[in-house]
Amino acid sequence: MRRPGHERSSAREARMTIAPSASLFASRPRHAPLQARPCTSALMIADEPGIAALLSLAAVVPDLMPRSTMLICAADADAIRALRPARLVEIGSPAELPAALTALFADARMGLQVHIAGGEALINQALALVQAAGLPAGAIQTEHRGSPARRMQCVHCKTIAEGITTDPYDCPGCGRSLFVRDHFSRRLGAYQGVCVDAETPGILPEVQEIQA
Repeated sequence: MRRPGHERSSAREARMTIAPSASLFASRPRHAPLQARPCTSALMIADEPGIAALLSLAAVVPDLMPRSTMLICAADADAIRALRPARLVEIGSPAELPAALTALFADARMGLQVHIAGGEALINQALALVQAAGLPAGAIQTEHRGSPARRMQCVHCKTIAEGITTDPYDCPGCGRSLFVRDHFSRRLGAYQGVCVDAETPGILPEVQEIQA
């Protein structure tokens, strides 16, 4: 004998298995290969995988390098140093990114183009900081290289978690198991995580690796 509401629950579960249209996720950032654009100077931000994207750009427009400041979060920046940029700033971790960008923007001039390359986490953090500094969208380019790990915000306790690679994941702030949504906050530079078992406490879906 079916319980009252069983049909509604089954229908709801069936709907959840349908892949949503990409148009529903218009907030998700789209990345493309970095391109040369007219500018007075350039700021290039990359982690270790993203260095390859900067090298590809430099091969196309080598004359841009003497007008470029490179902000690199990697153990080895020798390949970037060989490009002879106007300035090279090395940081040890993404946690140093806000202070480094604040210092660089203090000297910024009109006509700056920003190029960001690397994993999702670095791109999204840098993108939020650059936009908060007031740069228009047309002055910012991003290219994804490397890990699909995401920067996530728990919508319940607002904790930001870096480098999330599984869906669902456990919030380090409140401990909830969170569904990794494709909704992206440009202000925070983070995707949104929502409690996955709010209606069925303790019943969790199988953990899956996040795909790019």
